[in-house]
Amino acid sequence: MPQELFAAAQSGDADQIKKLLEAGTPHSATDDAGETALMHAAHGGHLEAVEVLIAAGADVNAKSPQGWTALAKAAYNGDTERGYVGVIEVLHQAGASLDERIFFGITPLMLAAGGGDAPVVEWLINAGADVLAANEGGRTARMMADDKYYVDVINLLHEAEQQLGVTVDGSCSSTRGVAKPQVVNLMKPSTH
Repeated sequence: MPQELFAAAQSGDADQIKKLLEAGTPHSATDDAGETALMHAAHGGHLEAVEVLIAAGADVNAKSPQGWTALAKAAYNGDTERGYVGVIEVLHQAGASLDERIFFGITPLMLAAGGGDAPVVEWLINAGADVLAANEGGRTARMMADDKYYVDVINLLHEAEQQLGVTVDGSCSSTRGVAKPQVVNLMKPSTH
């Protein structure tokens, strides 16, 4: 029965999830990768399925062996190339940590920034995610967005860093200095 629960969570079939839970399928069951039905539903952005599982008592902070949480799964889905703000919000309201780290010290904010998902990045910043957190390689969410030139995400993270006292050169000061404006030129050079 757990396999049926995982399939229902992956497809977002909230009614089937309810039936399986009522029939005794444990919401805490894990698949071969150590992931729960809540993680599967969150990864697919299936809000109603996530709500049903949370209402049934699913642990919003459960971790797979690789450190994945449901919130990290919802922060960015590489298959759909987006994250799911509504799912993240519900998970956080239920007690899910915004800064729980997965493998290599990556946070949900880093996942969303590296994927270029500005709405998720903005929500996480506004909800209090640690903008200055660095992974095990010393890289922050802004550095990950910089790598792929996600201008909207870079601007959000840059503004959040400035509010925390980080200057344009990346150093941190206890007093807020005036930041030098930066212009990003994305136009092709003229060929004449």
